[in-house]
Amino acid sequence: MRQIETRLDGAPHLHRLGALFSETVLIKIDGLEYYLVFDKGRIDRVVEGPSKKTPYRFGFVTDGEALREFWRATPKPGFHDIFAMVKIGRAEIVGDMLLLVKNLRFFKEVLALPRDARTTQEARA
Repeated sequence: MRQIETRLDGAPHLHRLGALFSETVLIKIDGLEYYLVFDKGRIDRVVEGPSKKTPYRFGFVTDGEALREFWRATPKPGFHDIFAMVKIGRAEIVGDMLLLVKNLRFFKEVLALPRDARTTQEARA
């Protein structure tokens, strides 16, 4: 999650896309919970869970293997998109679906930020 935070700081187009997005989002990987607290399109802080006291608007739940495949430079079919992962049963979206859809491009690009980093690393190898 820290890699997402760092890469988001250097992505001005995402700051514009998320300028009106100030919400908390749950990312749950293999049962580990991370609450990304956004303030105007930037990650204000990452709170590690579990926490029943941290309110969130929507969440993305998956397993580590599926997320690693999603972050590959060229993911396998079904792992290229968060909704594709839901369709094949490797992820779940919980909470306020309307808020997610209203901010879909922003959220999908933020979640895919490590994919860019991995692409760069693979090109160097």
